[in-house]
Amino acid sequence: MIPAELAHILLPAIVALSILLMLLRPRGIPEVWWIGSGALLLVALRLIPLQLAGRAVAEGSDVYLFLTGMMLLSELAREHGVFDWLSSLVVAHARGSSARLFTLVYLAGTAVTILMSNDATAVVLTPAILHATRKAKVAPLPYLFACALIANAASFVLPISNPANLVVFHDRMPPLGQWLASYAVPSALSILATYAVLRFFFRADLGGSRGFQPPDGPRKSLGASAPALNTQGKLVLAGLAAVAAILLAASSLGRDLGLPTCLAALAVTALVSIQSRRNPWPLAKEISWSTLALVAGLFILVDAVESIGALNLTQRWLHHAESLPPATAALLIGFPVAIANNLVNNLPLGLIAGATLHASHTQGLIASAVMIGVDLGPNLSITGSLATILWLLALRKENLDVSFLSFLRVGIVAMPVALLAALGGAILIQAIF
Repeated sequence: MIPAELAHILLPAIVALSILLMLLRPRGIPEVWWIGSGALLLVALRLIPLQLAGRAVAEGSDVYLFLTGMMLLSELAREHGVFDWLSSLVVAHARGSSARLFTLVYLAGTAVTILMSNDATAVVLTPAILHATRKAKVAPLPYLFACALIANAASFVLPISNPANLVVFHDRMPPLGQWLASYAVPSALSILATYAVLRFFFRADLGGSRGFQPPDGPRKSLGASAPALNTQGKLVLAGLAAVAAILLAASSLGRDLGLPTCLAALAVTALVSIQSRRNPWPLAKEISWSTLALVAGLFILVDAVESIGALNLTQRWLHHAESLPPATAALLIGFPVAIANNLVNNLPLGLIAGATLHASHTQGLIASAVMIGVDLGPNLSITGSLATILWLLALRKENLDVSFLSFLRVGIVAMPVALLAALGGAILIQAIF
């Protein structure tokens, strides 16, 4: 049996090392192996009881179901050409204007993020946009950065827009009406501010008279003849709309979102598979099951840290902030949380933030500042969120790389500007209501 004093040193050290190795990925070993090994080591050394680890894994059931459903829907949409259709439609309606193309890509990314989560924008929409820009023979980076940054900037419009939202609020998710009252204005300001910064950074590629020749020739540049969806694609698109409606209804009633998401995704998959007479099993193989295991491991690590009282410091920080003027408190909370995302990634940070909010019973503006920081902070660097890391991996599969410093040069301006705008919106809402 390890002495209690040593356990209090060893446990946080294992957790910190596991998260560090997850971010660094030595020898290219996937993130899940580092987090999973850390969780197993805590159990093997009896630093946490097996019962606690099992309870921690069970706590994430709603998140696993949500992720499974969204990944299944994303893969279904990709396989049946919905994202390719959307990207082609965007290029066609740009009518040869690079600036208009950028705006349309940004709007498409906003819509996908809001209704299908930021991971769908990063993983599935990004390759489709890259393919479309290569066909149009335009420099792809402005449009790819638009996909990456809007995936986070629009990720708190709705509870379903980011899995981190479920992680932070867990079983205390606000009903849809309350969510919109708190985050509609901050989200709009975040989206607009991020767009403005990106337009400034890529003004040389997008400004003036710069344009492009649509890949299908000038006659199709008027946007009237983008490729049509086939029957299965139309069915998937209708299914996505139905799923969004179901989730909004569940959210408005204050229900968990995981089970409705998963059941709706299975129903849409069954309908499409029956209509197309195709075996749905290959779709299941495309789901990133390792991501679910990664999240489960993170639940164990965070509960382990919480079990030794290590969250007392963050709780004291929140209580101290509550004694300050609202604007000062929101800034004092939002900016450190946003920056911390890039040190430990938003999934573990979201779990820590959620556990802290739950333990301290914090609500209102402080909770909003934490939520905004968790969702928007990852726009600072590539390591900030799972969505951004997946975005980079999707680009590397297409033989295109974006360095850490290249992303940071944009993020170091885009993130603080958008965060300040979003927090300002939250402070305004708090003052009015």
